Amino acid sequence: MATMSAASWRSDGTPAAPVRQRSEGRVRIAAARFGALTRVADLAEGGALRLRVPRGGPGLEAVIVNTAGGVCCGDRFSITADTAAGAHLTVSTPAAEKVYRSDGPLAEIAVRLSVQDGGLLEWLPQETILFDRARLKRRYEVDVAPDATFLSFEALMLGRLAHGDTMGEGHIEDHWRIRRGGALVFADAFRLEGPIGTLLERPAVAAGARAMATLLYIAPDAEARLEEVRALLESVPSEAGASAWNGILAVRWLCPDIGTLRRAATSFLMAFRKAPLPRVWAT
Repeated sequence: MATMSAASWRSDGTPAAPVRQRSEGRVRIAAARFGALTRVADLAEGGALRLRVPRGGPGLEAVIVNTAGGVCCGDRFSITADTAAGAHLTVSTPAAEKVYRSDGPLAEIAVRLSVQDGGLLEWLPQETILFDRARLKRRYEVDVAPDATFLSFEALMLGRLAHGDTMGEGHIEDHWRIRRGGALVFADAFRLEGPIGTLLERPAVAAGARAMATLLYIAPDAEARLEEVRALLESVPSEAGASAWNGILAVRWLCPDIGTLRRAATSFLMAFRKAPLPRVWAT
């Protein structure tokens, strides 16, 4: 978390504006298959980010921990996860990531993911919560081999309604670039800036909803699972939709609050994955 450092002095003897100390963090994990099991092939960490690898089954579960306690203005974080051929890696977080108020600078998070042929990489962090006047930019670069499977789920909560906190102004942008076999197959940019609370009230934007999520599934059977997914969404108590094209399946949710979104997404993810969610989701 960013803190204020001691003020420096100008040449005329007057104190200069204090310089903020920014949090920086980086983690990298590479997973490889050893016999019937997936194990860590390489791991590196630095700054405020740490990786924990709980003991589990044949797949490997990696948990990213932000020791700074959240994300503040001007923080910089970098996350890299590589999955070798035939390996299964799931990346998650132990709790919601909180993005706090900024006095100007953007916090930036860069995520690079790759999965080779026959591998499965699941990007399943818990939700990101933006406080009023938070400013965040995230960029995702994903490389998927032609016969690999990639699953991601990202949820976003604008304000903490349960605590009476609403997001009036701020900045949020997400950029996704996914390549399959080296060719760009998915490019998506999402951005809200300025009076976000007012924007979300517009019927054409969110009609007052404050929680949203996107699931992406890149796999050889992605299009074949569309009807299955639409059947799972029939019981969702809020707005949701799914589409599939060119080996990509996309699902989006728009909910009034994070509680509604978590309930809908949790049941969907367990049914879609045909497996329990990462254990940290239940803590």
